[in-house]
Amino acid sequence: ISIFPADALIEVAAMGFFYLEDWLEFWNPSSQAKESDGQLQWVNDGFVDIRRRPVLKTKSGGWRASLFIIGVEVSERLTYYGIASNLIIYLTSVMHEGVAASVKNVNYWVGVTTIMPLLGGFVADAYSGRYWAVLVSSTVYLMGLILLTLSVSLSALRPGECVEACSKEPAGKRAVFFLALYLIAVGTGGHKPSLQAFGADQFNEEDKDEKLKKASFFNWWYFGLCCGTLMAVTVVVYVQNNISWGVGFGIPTIAMAIAIVLFLYGTPFYRNKLPGGSPITSILQVIAAAVRNRKENLPSNMGLLYENWDAGSLKSGQRRLTHTDSFQFLDKAAIMMNLSEPNWTQGNKQPNPGMVCTVTQVEETKLILRMVPIWFCCIIFGITVAQSTTFFIKQGNTMDRNMGPHFQIPPASLLAFSSISILIFISIYDTLLVPMAQKITGHHRGISILQRIGIGMVFSILCMVSAALIEIKRIHTAKSHGLLDRPKTTIPLSIFWLTPQFVLIGIADVFTLVGLQEFFYDQVPDTMRSLGISFFLSVIGVASFISSLLITIVDKITSRGGGDHGWFTNNLNRCKLSYFYWLLTVLGVINLCGYLYVANTYSYKRIREVEDGILGPT
Repeated sequence: ISIFPADALIEVAAMGFFYLEDWLEFWNPSSQAKESDGQLQWVNDGFVDIRRRPVLKTKSGGWRASLFIIGVEVSERLTYYGIASNLIIYLTSVMHEGVAASVKNVNYWVGVTTIMPLLGGFVADAYSGRYWAVLVSSTVYLMGLILLTLSVSLSALRPGECVEACSKEPAGKRAVFFLALYLIAVGTGGHKPSLQAFGADQFNEEDKDEKLKKASFFNWWYFGLCCGTLMAVTVVVYVQNNISWGVGFGIPTIAMAIAIVLFLYGTPFYRNKLPGGSPITSILQVIAAAVRNRKENLPSNMGLLYENWDAGSLKSGQRRLTHTDSFQFLDKAAIMMNLSEPNWTQGNKQPNPGMVCTVTQVEETKLILRMVPIWFCCIIFGITVAQSTTFFIKQGNTMDRNMGPHFQIPPASLLAFSSISILIFISIYDTLLVPMAQKITGHHRGISILQRIGIGMVFSILCMVSAALIEIKRIHTAKSHGLLDRPKTTIPLSIFWLTPQFVLIGIADVFTLVGLQEFFYDQVPDTMRSLGISFFLSVIGVASFISSLLITIVDKITSRGGGDHGWFTNNLNRCKLSYFYWLLTVLGVINLCGYLYVANTYSYKRIREVEDGILGPT
């Protein structure tokens, strides 16, 4: 697998002056090469430029285009984590909310930001295309950021200060603040799934060399993501805690504006896939046809099932799939009946899609159904990830954050340990582990996607074990110094004790989160790539909601006796966080067992190139 190409990076840096020439050539119709020119190497698989013209392989896509997109992701992640990583501190210290309420509000917001991409991905795949989805949603994102910056900067909107007895801020100020947050969530809905899928689109799967580079793209995409995150949890968080929240939220606003400009700058080099219409329609047609033919018997030879081999029968970028034996009930949708009946044909040429579906349509529906158990098995992992931006940060806020006599580490900067571990381990994984594994397994990825996801789940369990043990030590230290009922007094225990759990969750991300991104992009139908990334994001979103629900349920059950029996109180020193971490550890082990069974029975997507040929699992 090709590692991140330094030569491409140098080329982009050195060619800054010559990009003007490329821009002029791109927008000048008379300078465009003609598709009929047989000496030029055109990109197939339905790729066009933003003006819907065919694109040349040598002047579009690849690392040259994806570097712009990764650069946009760096800016966007700096923006997102510049808000998300320190939001729990802002809500408790500035908005004067309780610990449990703040954690739930953070989880709700994270949940919405990662659920909205389901709608955004659907619109991008079906109607707008990924380029326009990114551009429009980024503009909405920027509007939310501007409002957020104003809400913490203007005296009429900024929360008041207090020392001891603090009450919640007036409803009007809270409304403006949360309106800005959820406007950002709406912007994320179209930006996040479309941008990553758009980046992967720059590599043509029909080209063997570019297909290998695409496998590396997901690793280096996450590398860029972590670079942005690292800047957010160090520089931006420090500014928020030590200078002002207005400047601290202004930096992400500027970063998003830069991201939009950078994205527009790369326009001449992008490969675009035309939207293919609603993918839901095809799925509903398969289900309807299968129900209609439920009493029919399947043929003994599955080769008799209907497939349309006309050259123009596929949507842009779509490939035919070979038949699989799972969900055989759906195969009845492709049974060829009496086509002489008028209501079964369209113009006496093709079967009515409401009556008979192609094998490819049926297999695309099966792909979605086969991914559902994998999706469910990743929810517990997502709950573990949710703790890193909530309870982990609040733990650090109670500990000794001094680093020398004049510097205090912001609690949210603990996420830097996670980002650094990701940056280091992604480099090791892509440059060392994958080539070594390739020699052993013969797999072009080194290990399969599902194996990669499972390894990350193991590290997430170890993370919860580490978190529980460190929390026990934190409480023991607080108790021995008589600080259990003095939550605002610093516990004499270094914040660096939390490093192991952040490093472990970082390594888990390298395996599971990167693996999930690649899995849902790779295994969904070709016309649903943005929606596939949305499925990955929805794992984190649903997990955030379930994390809040789990906290609520546990709190109600454990606080029935009153007093200090509850696991969650506003005094973190009286919380039973270690119990909660042990609960997540047990759930993680049970979930891993279920995942191993589901992954072992999973059948990967298989591409059918010609009527009697199979490309193989992807």
